[in-house]
Amino acid sequence: MTTSATPTQPRERILSPAYAATTVAMFGLIAFVAFEAMAVATVMPTVARDLDGLDLYALAFAAPLASGVVGMVAAGMWSDRTGPVVPLLASMALFSAGLLVCGLAPSMEVLLVGRVLQGLGGGALTVGLYVVVGLVFPATLRPAVFASFAAAWVLPALFGPGLAALVADVWSWRWVFLGAVALVALALALLTPALRGLTVHAEGTDTPVSRLWWAALGAVAVLVLELVGSARGIAALGALAALAGVWISLGRLLPPGSRTLRRGLPSVVATRGLLAATFFCAEAYIVYVLQEHWSLSPGRAGIALTCVGVVWASASQVQARLGSRVSHTRAMVVGTSLVLTGLTALAASVLAHDAGAHPSAVLPAAAYVLAGAGMGFAYPRTGVAMLEASTDRDRGFNSSALTVADSLGAALALSVAGAAFAAAERQDIDPFLTVFAFAALAAVLGVLAASRTTVRS
Repeated sequence: MTTSATPTQPRERILSPAYAATTVAMFGLIAFVAFEAMAVATVMPTVARDLDGLDLYALAFAAPLASGVVGMVAAGMWSDRTGPVVPLLASMALFSAGLLVCGLAPSMEVLLVGRVLQGLGGGALTVGLYVVVGLVFPATLRPAVFASFAAAWVLPALFGPGLAALVADVWSWRWVFLGAVALVALALALLTPALRGLTVHAEGTDTPVSRLWWAALGAVAVLVLELVGSARGIAALGALAALAGVWISLGRLLPPGSRTLRRGLPSVVATRGLLAATFFCAEAYIVYVLQEHWSLSPGRAGIALTCVGVVWASASQVQARLGSRVSHTRAMVVGTSLVLTGLTALAASVLAHDAGAHPSAVLPAAAYVLAGAGMGFAYPRTGVAMLEASTDRDRGFNSSALTVADSLGAALALSVAGAAFAAAERQDIDPFLTVFAFAALAAVLGVLAASRTTVRS
């Protein structure tokens, strides 16, 4: 008797022929954007000093995050109607325009305009890529795709901070922005062939235009909060009004229950926002504090960014390989707990420095890197969990909501941190300790939100 064996189907991978072009294109785009982000974080203290704009330091980080919310909502609406191709191309054009304005800025105020343009383009770009992942890749490959996004930060993390410091020292910090325009053009060349063959889902959805206005209100409120947050007297009422505006806007931009940590998708979105709020608040000040308290050069201080990029990507690969052996909720709880531990240790190292213990600069850098490991383990799972809860009709909305929580959460945290920084300086309190303690407190909420991402029967 003769038997014939059924050939085993080869396991699909993100670099299989059907997905390779799209994977490589998105990897390249993330890598170029990552290079710019790492470079800007390294040179921003130098930029602020050169343009006499240290009082606008936090706003230089908060502005692109806040304006990015408008770009995200617009891209989500646009993608649900027509697909992600045109929004992606438009976002790259806006991002490049922002880089040019920043590179040519004669003052800190003009640089902020460029950062706003960067945010509009970058926010739209993120949503477009999420929609592409949902359209092109099956659910089994999505964890690997998001892990590849984290891996795309490795080379920029290794070389971005050092190269940015070198460019700023040899030529000018302006070339950190202007040189990145060429990288965006290269990313466009990689992405265009992949977009040509993209099949758009059949069900178009019209999102109310009012959502875009709520996004604009939230973005403006965050920026106003940073500008008047440390004011005294009657001006302080403006900060309270701005805070209320952000809270109301979040209610319109996120899934119902996200602000109150309702179980399931709302808490997934809230976890993403709190992760971004805590970690990116610390990222904006880590190079600054290493220069001010430990007298490191921009290049040496930027090593912390290098290490965190590598560790973040490595932790992302670990959670992707674990796959279903670790539930989404467990991955998010472990990750947020590591972020909390790292930020608490970072605040403690600054406190020890203030007390005269003179700890090595390795301690705050290592604490920041530990927080980066937590981000790598938890951050990709928020995207996977969101897509599992989405359909063709709401994938754009939910992708937009996740990235809105990401950017608006980070922008809000940076605005509050900037106001707290200024207030602490007036009271002769270490402003860096104030910022890192605030970030650690926000991380406590992140752990709570992560624990509520599972829906109970």
